[in-house]
Amino acid sequence: MTDESEIIGRIRLLNTENIGAVTFHKLLRRFGTAQKALENLPPAWKPCPLSFAETEYRNTLRQKINLIFFDSPLYPPLLNETAGAPPLLYAAGDTGLLNYTAAVAVVGSRNASANSRRLASRFAFELTEAGIMIVSGMARGIDAAAHKGAMHACSRQGPTIAVLGTGIDMIYPEENRELYNQILAQGLILSEFPLGTSPQAQNFPRRNRIVSGLAQGTLVVEAGLQSGSLITARLALEQGRDVFAVPGSPLDSRSAGANRLIREGAFLTETSEDILSRLTAFNPRPRPSARPAEPELFDKPLDKAENNDDIPQQQKTTTPLTEFLGSDGVYVDELIRLSGLSPADLSAQLLDLELDGLIERQPGNKIVLIKK
Repeated sequence: MTDESEIIGRIRLLNTENIGAVTFHKLLRRFGTAQKALENLPPAWKPCPLSFAETEYRNTLRQKINLIFFDSPLYPPLLNETAGAPPLLYAAGDTGLLNYTAAVAVVGSRNASANSRRLASRFAFELTEAGIMIVSGMARGIDAAAHKGAMHACSRQGPTIAVLGTGIDMIYPEENRELYNQILAQGLILSEFPLGTSPQAQNFPRRNRIVSGLAQGTLVVEAGLQSGSLITARLALEQGRDVFAVPGSPLDSRSAGANRLIREGAFLTETSEDILSRLTAFNPRPRPSARPAEPELFDKPLDKAENNDDIPQQQKTTTPLTEFLGSDGVYVDELIRLSGLSPADLSAQLLDLELDGLIERQPGNKIVLIKK
């Protein structure tokens, strides 16, 4: 589908209020083209402005971003099989990676332990060496470690796919800017959101269904009971995919979610062979055994041996942000004063807490702690 007017029409249709993936496909099936669908919308539905869609299309061309619609030969078949698959993917990097033989999603805690980050990197390294594509969400913690491990494989040319919960041109979290550029250089970055979409809590569960939908299996390395990784695991099960989980100490709350997944039937996973044995039907190439792994390097950027980018500056405050919050709520301005964080760092931490279901925002920019 290369007709420019139809591309712009589909962008308009997708960005019209009340139209999601299911409604989009129903309208296209009924009317044949996006333009005809737009012309036949109910009177109460206000179509997305033509100027927005035209500007969006021009910007993707200027930034060399590929628009991959559901009926494109490039659209990943596994994802297209899932319910509610996004009709449009924004793609930057090597779109040929979507023709992978097999893929595994690696997810886990953003506030992950050092050991779990190293383990995620080792899994990603070994699976990439075995011909398995690693998919993750480019979050801090386990996601970032998995991407780095994959890119260290294959003589430091290993590919990986990152799925964003923002516009493809927005880097979140900011400390992953270098990682973003590395993935762009030797992998692929995907998003379903329009350019310029900022990080919003409700977008990340949507991102998670793409992460799991691209893969034959999802590996959870470390996750608490409130972790968004459990959402990804649940979505994987709903999509008919395998779920793997690394067991952890019952004394560590960061492992409680992964341990629960195992109790509920996820495959207990201690080595990459536990995953590869489930994926033999996809015929991955054998993993080379001559070159030793270097786990101590996996959790660091490719070009810098020493870097602390997995511990963002805003997490180095000595007092957890939740200590300043309560059921009565605290205004954001007061939180800045109490915590000593910059507005940008505070915003990033609040988003993490909101994603974990620990806070809610009330009118007037007031933050309330949710009691568990």
